[in-house]
Amino acid sequence: MIDFQDPDFVLDPYPKLKELRQLGKPVWHEGLEMWLAARHTDANAVLRTKTLGRIFTPKSPEIQWSEFNWLHADSILDSEPPKHTRLRSLVGKAFSRSRIEALRPEIERIASLLLDDAQLKVDETGYFDLIADYAEPLPVKVIAALLGFPDKDEQLLRPWSQAIVKMYEVNPSIAAQDEAKQAAHEFAEYVRGLMTDRKSNPGTDLISELAVVEEAGEKLNAQELIATCVLLLNAGHEASVNGFGNGMVAALERQDQLKLLQDDPRGITDSAVEEFLRFDAPLHLFERTATADTEIGGITVLKGQKIASLIGSANRDETVFDKADEMDLTREQNPHIGFGAGIHFCLGAPLARIEMSASLPLLFERMPNLELKSEPIRRPTFVLRGYEKIEIISRR
Repeated sequence: MIDFQDPDFVLDPYPKLKELRQLGKPVWHEGLEMWLAARHTDANAVLRTKTLGRIFTPKSPEIQWSEFNWLHADSILDSEPPKHTRLRSLVGKAFSRSRIEALRPEIERIASLLLDDAQLKVDETGYFDLIADYAEPLPVKVIAALLGFPDKDEQLLRPWSQAIVKMYEVNPSIAAQDEAKQAAHEFAEYVRGLMTDRKSNPGTDLISELAVVEEAGEKLNAQELIATCVLLLNAGHEASVNGFGNGMVAALERQDQLKLLQDDPRGITDSAVEEFLRFDAPLHLFERTATADTEIGGITVLKGQKIASLIGSANRDETVFDKADEMDLTREQNPHIGFGAGIHFCLGAPLARIEMSASLPLLFERMPNLELKSEPIRRPTFVLRGYEKIEIISRR
């Protein structure tokens, strides 16, 4: 059975995941004490079946995990109807598709400024870091602007987010747990301060709008508002950073795919972004809990048992995707589930898609002749899959 902490597996999980799919049905993992759904049809069903809920189990002791617990229990991600329905409806009013699409010019402006700085680094050293200099700061700056975080505080956000999301990995270390507790406390108090200020001095930012929704009697309490803002940052940039980085490394390692981006980056942007998300998924495991005995793919998940949708595996299912283990940036049929499915389909998916579709062509228009300077450094995590560093040479 898979060892999710095996460094070799984390580096390249796809051969083992293929073996799971070939078993033809979900399998029980003793170490995780949950079922694993590796095939596309099963993983998709896990995300869409109403008797498989996103049930958050509070961590104990409560006095140490207080903020971490309610940041999750009061968020859209870890709640089920009717609470989920109410929260998503309220947040959706402020975080609308029209508002997100209106951000495109600002996203392109931020991306251009980041590329200016990256070019300066190239001129000085011959290379830049795709993650630290471009993929990571872009969505953080966008979310920070959307929520109205002061520019001077941007550097706080990514460390808080990374500390919290490490708790989604398999068996996080004691040190990681301590960091998550501290980050949850600091992040919650930071947003609480902004929320209090915006109630007295509202602006046009999302926190101000959510605070007004609450004051209008529409049921967003203070903890729900704070949890929503924290979730929007955490979930709102992880997919964009990791999806962009994973896809770029894969493309840079394949000359035929790289040439497609060099020759016509805008012409293939939409299909390229979807293939980035499919080929090396930024999120690999999303668990659910059975609220009643539930049949999935020929097995029965008993009430109270957990089952995980293995998203990265589903996106490589050879029965769904032609040449599933090959990257094809022009792929037309691409029903990947990189952003999930069902009622928990990622609220930030439209924003992540706009960020990636804006930043990808700009990168190749400004720096068409890119190549890897060294072996990229992977994050040592499976659930959230990405890179820590991608050093890239830009040749004239």
